[in-house]
Amino acid sequence: MKSNLKKLSFLLFGLVLMLAACGSGGSSSSDSKGNETNNASEGGNADDKTYKIGITQIVEHPSLNAATDGFKKAIEDSGLKVEYDPQIAQGDNSLNTTIANNLVSANVDLIFANSTPSAQAAATATSDIPIVFTSVTDAVGAELIESMEKPGKNVTGTIDLHPDTISKTVAFLKELGAKKVGMVYNAGEQNSVAQVKEVKKVMGEQGLTVVEASAATSAEVKQAAESLIGKADAFYIITDNTVVSALESVIDVANSNKLPLVVGELDSVARGGLAAYGFEYYDIGYEAGQMAVKILKGEATPADIPAQYPQKLKLLINKKVADDLGIEIKDSWGAELLEK
Repeated sequence: MKSNLKKLSFLLFGLVLMLAACGSGGSSSSDSKGNETNNASEGGNADDKTYKIGITQIVEHPSLNAATDGFKKAIEDSGLKVEYDPQIAQGDNSLNTTIANNLVSANVDLIFANSTPSAQAAATATSDIPIVFTSVTDAVGAELIESMEKPGKNVTGTIDLHPDTISKTVAFLKELGAKKVGMVYNAGEQNSVAQVKEVKKVMGEQGLTVVEASAATSAEVKQAAESLIGKADAFYIITDNTVVSALESVIDVANSNKLPLVVGELDSVARGGLAAYGFEYYDIGYEAGQMAVKILKGEATPADIPAQYPQKLKLLINKKVADDLGIEIKDSWGAELLEK
């Protein structure tokens, strides 16, 4: 009798263990710090890996920030689990290089480089870790990729200059009656040098002249803009990171002298620029994020993913600024108006 009871006890104990094991397949797990993470069965990556993504951005301004937001949203939408290491160089080239080297030393799974200087520093720091860039103007000229169609290295991404942007902007300046156009830019930024070269070419074909001033830091931007007063009848500020980070300085100079200020991206119109042919930086950031997802999932390498231009281009005009300058907005421009 005792033997039978002992056997029954063992059987019941075994049954309890089996039931406990069956009930342990919950939908979440905890790390050593007690943070809950979703299991792969709920849409996470199959191996439940947490990827490390380093973010390097040359400076903070609305357009670059929007691109970073778009990148993160694409990663979020993919269901991948990631940890970010975001770094801002604050316009300091030495710090920019240090950031890139530190991300490589940290052995991140992927580097998101937001701006031409950031991408160049990252590409110099590693030829192994995948790099996805955005807000880069001339990726081939910056020696980041071999061609748009076949990047050929560990780098790919999205461009922040639509092929028609400069020609349309020059045509718009000519419509405004401009003849001598002032440009302030950082001659140390390869992306800016490439744009200014193209602007000069197109303006020459249209009978316009460029007068230029260089600013190596954001603190020099206002003085550079003031040096063009009396020489220019309009301003054209391209997507130069140094100048855009201090755009209000140029806006003050332009407004004080009643000169139209055409800018290189839509966010700068909201800050007080007259107009821009542009696109949403959030969109090119999102597209860069989609590229990163493919790379992290092992579906493609940077060398396999063509670099992309912005898909949409529109003319945005700040109506208040136009009114203050006495500019009549023509229906033929097909512009979208910012009214506030």
